[in-house]
Amino acid sequence: MKDKKRTVKYWIGRIHLWLGLTTGSIVFVLAITGCIYAFQAEIQNILQPYRFVLAEDKQTLSPAHFKEIGEKTLPDKHMHAIVYGRPGKAVQITYYNADPEYYYIVYLNPYSGEVLKVSNENAGFFRFILDGHFYLWLPHEIGQPIIASATLIFLFMTISGIVLWWPKNKNATKQRFTIKWSAKWRRKNYDLHNVLGFYCTWIALILAVTGLVWGFTWFAEGVYKITGGEKSMVYEEPLSDTTNANKGILALSMNKLYETIRRDNPKAEVIEVHIPMESSSALEVSVNPDDETYWSTDYRFFDQYSLKELEVNHVYGKLANASVADKLFRMNYDIHTGAVMGLPGKFLAFFGSLVIATLPITGFYIWLGRRHKDRLKNLPTDKKLVKKPRQVSAPAVP
Repeated sequence: MKDKKRTVKYWIGRIHLWLGLTTGSIVFVLAITGCIYAFQAEIQNILQPYRFVLAEDKQTLSPAHFKEIGEKTLPDKHMHAIVYGRPGKAVQITYYNADPEYYYIVYLNPYSGEVLKVSNENAGFFRFILDGHFYLWLPHEIGQPIIASATLIFLFMTISGIVLWWPKNKNATKQRFTIKWSAKWRRKNYDLHNVLGFYCTWIALILAVTGLVWGFTWFAEGVYKITGGEKSMVYEEPLSDTTNANKGILALSMNKLYETIRRDNPKAEVIEVHIPMESSSALEVSVNPDDETYWSTDYRFFDQYSLKELEVNHVYGKLANASVADKLFRMNYDIHTGAVMGLPGKFLAFFGSLVIATLPITGFYIWLGRRHKDRLKNLPTDKKLVKKPRQVSAPAVP
């Protein structure tokens, strides 16, 4: 009997068990933080009124004007970009630097230039949630590899879970799809783990794969090549020709380029003008027709002196030049969050993450129940718990 038990499925089950016990707490944190973060944009729009302004029928201020305001507002921070939204949304000036690490956003009225809010994006509730999701609230160089490794293990567990779920015969098929609510709690716990795990398998696979694209460079490159990608995945900014460099021309270039882009893209919901870091840097402008997603953003680069458009050979270039693999890679964030399918997709990501968070808990109780059962089996015969037969009293004699 013991030899028959040692099948491939048996060993898959053992590996599934021990990997689950090892990484279950990390998977729980990943799932819960992802679940909470699913609607962060909608929640922040409700709780942060400074993101919006009363739309007016007049011209917004120029990028050069906002650049001047931004330099006065946070003079000791590197200005990254000026972001124009659709009518009724505040202009955002972003400040970002990895060393030392900081991330600020200044919200302004697009018509008057009034500063509405200076927000430290590295603080606050959702940043705390994101740090847990990405780094497990550990130093980045420690937490990121742990999260990536746990996600890779979770991918294996999702696949192995399907193997373990697969019914042995037709008679066992029905119980694999339904939860027996009338059963005892151990059986209900077992059904919750297996049935709910099966139904959210495809969501779990998508979340794991898209998460691994950020987790490991080799994984991202592998997925990109498999889907037919041929461009570089490394962001390389083209250079401006500094032969005719002029310090005073940047403001004029920014304004002229913004007006041209706005005229050519009247339906754009986001136009982001990046501030060149160096005199040789390109002037980058990104245009997005949908401010709910990122994948359809058109990234364009120009010489900051002549405004000649510069071509790039990486995935973050012009949308018109993007292949299917490029678009799929650029969709990674939107797929991971469910935003690629709009609000229904976010609900799928939310409930899928919620179910995934329960799997380490129900799996632990399955293991705990079986351990208790095995311990009872190994007790000496006279110490085993034997249910006594019910005593039935004799009928009364008339």
